[in-house]
Amino acid sequence: MEYRDLYNYNRTLTGKKIFKGEPIPENNYIMMVVIFIENDNHEFLIQKRSMDNGGKWATTGGHPKSGQTSIEGIITEVKEELGIEIKNPILFKQASGKNTLCDLYYLKQNIDINNINIQKEEVDEVKWANISEIDSLMKNGKFNKGHYMMFKDCLEYLKEFNN
Repeated sequence: MEYRDLYNYNRTLTGKKIFKGEPIPENNYIMMVVIFIENDNHEFLIQKRSMDNGGKWATTGGHPKSGQTSIEGIITEVKEELGIEIKNPILFKQASGKNTLCDLYYLKQNIDINNINIQKEEVDEVKWANISEIDSLMKNGKFNKGHYMMFKDCLEYLKEFNN
């Protein structure tokens, strides 16, 4: 069983934890981490989630395990889901939603798709996709809506960063 730490609205650990899948108590939050990995061709690494996980395309993300920081959580998620070692992702946005705190990361890294070792329980397929391809997947209902909205946040960050 995997535990998740509980936080208050100010992102402070409460000292409490819950099992993965348990309802989140009122006025408590769990942490979610998402990363946008871009290559030198301005393509983003996306993954098609397994049918048990919605079956749609998304970016890599998940929930840190109990005791992990946000950055440790995203490094672990990328390693578990894709078999990739990453270093120094950039935290570019922190957001909150209903019972969820979300940290968004960006990383510029060229990754050979042939060297990816996907976690079959979580991911069916990975590929590099440009902005138009991701927009098309969303338009056709094949991209996770929440991840698409976060992807747009990433594009805003990159536009500001590059100006």
